[in-house]
Amino acid sequence: MGDRGTNNHSEVTDFILVGFRVSSELHILLFLIFLLVYAMILLGNVGMMTIIMTDPQLNTPMYFFLGNLSFIDLFYSSVIAPKAMINFWSESKSISFAGCVTQLFLFALFIVAEGFLLAAMAYDRFIAICNPLLYSSQMSTHLCIQLVAGSYICGCISSILQTSMVFTLSFCGSRSIDHFYCDTRPLERISCSDFFIYRMISFFLSSIIILPTIIVIIISYLYIVSTVLKIRSSEGRKKAFSTCSSHLGVVSVLYGAVFFMYLTPDRFPELSKVASLCYTLVTPMLNPLIYSLRNKDVKEALRKILGKKILLLNSILTVT
Repeated sequence: MGDRGTNNHSEVTDFILVGFRVSSELHILLFLIFLLVYAMILLGNVGMMTIIMTDPQLNTPMYFFLGNLSFIDLFYSSVIAPKAMINFWSESKSISFAGCVTQLFLFALFIVAEGFLLAAMAYDRFIAICNPLLYSSQMSTHLCIQLVAGSYICGCISSILQTSMVFTLSFCGSRSIDHFYCDTRPLERISCSDFFIYRMISFFLSSIIILPTIIVIIISYLYIVSTVLKIRSSEGRKKAFSTCSSHLGVVSVLYGAVFFMYLTPDRFPELSKVASLCYTLVTPMLNPLIYSLRNKDVKEALRKILGKKILLLNSILTVT
């Protein structure tokens, strides 16, 4: 990638994460908001994984995928939130070159893995509704493990390529990244490299990642809608749609925020930051709520766990 400057990335030892351009007084409020949201992410996703692992009735493909979704949400939000909260109190707001590489690599890995996992979940719902008699045989444990492993592998390969491409750019201008974490577009803004080849490769890479997942999700739901509309009873249609509504809500929030961020012109960086908040923190916070509030099995499993805890506490209090 042709350079237009004399310095290259090897001479950059750190970057400055500008974050949100607000007054210092508002930094305290933002810190408290981030802290509250991150606490809810930890509580919700760790709780969801615990419920799924401890309740035998949730030992199904759908909940296997959901458990991995909670793991991904927990991990990639943890890549972003702690550093952002530290920077609200930091004067320098710096992040080392290695730290920036690591943050971008891990975030890219898990956000791409989530896209593929959501496609796998759409396929699972398609089999469950359109071919219920063949569900057990088609959605075998072996296939579920392959789909999840494939999601992580695709995320890893994509992240290696994306991170390598970004950090082969030359940063010969400002070290200030106008964002609250290391992301591709803010890093591109401070590069002085020729972007033609970079953007061609980046567009190709994005196409082979985003298009297949969206196509799988859309085709799955077209078949699902077609099948559900053939159900004569309104109760049956409602029950079938309820099994998909949570997944569809998660897909809409994630892809809506991603598209909004990457379609926002560079001259509106603050809008990009707000959109980034949606899929780095808001989506991981909402996913456990969406699935738990709209899912009878999860609510029943939660009641069992809480019931056991209450009984144990009562027995301890009685003994003492």
